[in-house]
Amino acid sequence: MPRIYIDTYGCQMNVADSELLFGLLGAEGFVRTGDPADADVLLVNTCAVRDHAEQRVLGRLGELKRFKREGGVLGVVGCMAQRLGPRLLERVPQVDLVIGPDGYRSLPELVGRARLGERAAETEFRGWEHYEDVPVARDHGASAFVTVQRGCDYRCTFCVVPMTRGPERSRTLSDVVREVRDLAARGTTEVTLLGQTVNSYHDGVHDFADLLRAVGAVDGIRRLRFTSPYPTDFTDRVLAAMAETPAVCEHVHLPMQSGSSRVLKRMRRRYTREGYLEVVRALRARVPGITLSTDIIVGFPGETEEDFAETVSLVQEVGFDEAYTFKYSPREGTPAVRLHDHVPDAVAGERLERLIAVARGIARQRNVVLVGRTEEVLVEGPAKRGRLLQTRTRGNRIVLVDGPGDWIGSYRRVRLTGTTGSTFTGWPLDREGVLVG
Repeated sequence: MPRIYIDTYGCQMNVADSELLFGLLGAEGFVRTGDPADADVLLVNTCAVRDHAEQRVLGRLGELKRFKREGGVLGVVGCMAQRLGPRLLERVPQVDLVIGPDGYRSLPELVGRARLGERAAETEFRGWEHYEDVPVARDHGASAFVTVQRGCDYRCTFCVVPMTRGPERSRTLSDVVREVRDLAARGTTEVTLLGQTVNSYHDGVHDFADLLRAVGAVDGIRRLRFTSPYPTDFTDRVLAAMAETPAVCEHVHLPMQSGSSRVLKRMRRRYTREGYLEVVRALRARVPGITLSTDIIVGFPGETEEDFAETVSLVQEVGFDEAYTFKYSPREGTPAVRLHDHVPDAVAGERLERLIAVARGIARQRNVVLVGRTEEVLVEGPAKRGRLLQTRTRGNRIVLVDGPGDWIGSYRRVRLTGTTGSTFTGWPLDREGVLVG
């Protein structure tokens, strides 16, 4: 049987899309391989949010082309494929096909044509496309991603997503619930709902609050997460659904981007500094103990030292449990590239270092006080290093524990015994709360 290998870069939605791609080609008789040297079809599922991500993909293509055999296929799919289109075929002659996120149905046909020597690009937007009828090839486990919304209508001036993912559209609530029920029947207990601005979900009848309640009510679903939401879409209905649906986990990734209202306006974000703080206060009031993570951009065009100081002070005021920080990356075709007051790279880099130090210090302070606490964790799998197991709390904290492999996929009680500042170590407890081992 022909074999397919996929490298995935970027967000959780790309991970879910790779599962979709495996399903599409699996239906045509392809089997999955983790070794590019064994593959007949090599695909790279790409991100285009930052230039660094695209440069990594180009480097990886340079590596993968060595494995392309006679009659084999090397393809680029995803957001970078959508952004560059046929230009990728010119830039990397070994690439045979380029397919954007709305063109995956054509993958089997284009692979067949590529194996006969025909190169092609498919980057048409299809506002109706949700791939509901496509079998998804997942590794069946305790956790699963479920895409509920595609595209984005928010048009932030720094963001390329509307140009790579197209306009926002939502799946029907009934179809999402059907997929989650199927997952639960196979043993999945934790689901993460995915969308570019997931809490703006609306299928024409039901909003995100309805979706949370419906998915949270599926028998067998013990944990429900979602990413990434938009701050101003936390309506009273959504907040009530989060508070009243036991499966909804006590964690929200709440992109901030900047702490300066002036910069937020230039970014075309739909909130001010104070508006963002109001959302934080509302989340903490309705969901006690909630943990918050965020995204922050430094060095956006026109950002002054005073603007940056406002970002630092907002990070300190909110007290994030985790912050993903980045230097502004110009993206071709976005409005921000037309701004003329770009921040020098050295200045942006120095600000980034200062922000990282502050954010890490806050996270460490918040985590140190948790040592000694008992938490329920889901055992996800082997840790990246060493012999420990990686587990996760409802609040999205990573805890490394010592235990047997057959614990993977199960829920355990652990006592937090230490922290590096970002992750924890923990000791398993038995049902009576006694330390195991």
